[in-house]
Amino acid sequence: MQPFKFDKIKRVLCLGAHSDDIEIGCGGTLLKMARETPDLDVHWIVFSAGGRRTLEAQRSARDFLRNAARKKIIVKQFRTSFFPFEGEKIKEFFETLKSFHPDLVFTHYRDDRHQDHRVLSDLSWNTFRNHLILEYEVPKYDGDLGIPNLFIPLSEGLAREKVGNVCRQFQTQSNKHWFSRDTFLALLRLRGIECCAKYAEAFYARKITCT
Repeated sequence: MQPFKFDKIKRVLCLGAHSDDIEIGCGGTLLKMARETPDLDVHWIVFSAGGRRTLEAQRSARDFLRNAARKKIIVKQFRTSFFPFEGEKIKEFFETLKSFHPDLVFTHYRDDRHQDHRVLSDLSWNTFRNHLILEYEVPKYDGDLGIPNLFIPLSEGLAREKVGNVCRQFQTQSNKHWFSRDTFLALLRLRGIECCAKYAEAFYARKITCT
């Protein structure tokens, strides 16, 4: 299997509908990139986080990006579960993100069954039309996991660090039946099996240009 290298990626835009989405979807990859990529510049955007979740989002982003050279963390207050009805306002905010000129955009999986996630995925493709976009996955009740085609192997240490950070930072979610260490490690392990590694995060890479 031909490896995919991030050696030319310096500017990363991370988009998450809710306060824990980025961490669950691509947290391990971001930890890895922050340690291996000099001068990494990350813009981390959470579109909906109210009450205690706002503080959780800010603390967690700082934790995951502690080794990044530069970072900008933005937490917005769009209404959770109503993104399709707030589309105009969200689209207007997306337009302000163009000035960052990211080399890579992490966003939600296009076929995610959560309506907020789908809105962000659609607007990512609508806004960033000449960029590398990787769609991450979030396990949930809906059973909407697909067949990803790009894998980032993670060491056992990084996998467990990611899972530990997620479970420690988001105490408000600990009462949800799916939000647990074994859920997150299980998905990392399954995706690892699919790319001949112990653990991995997986993404949907719909368009890649090789030069």
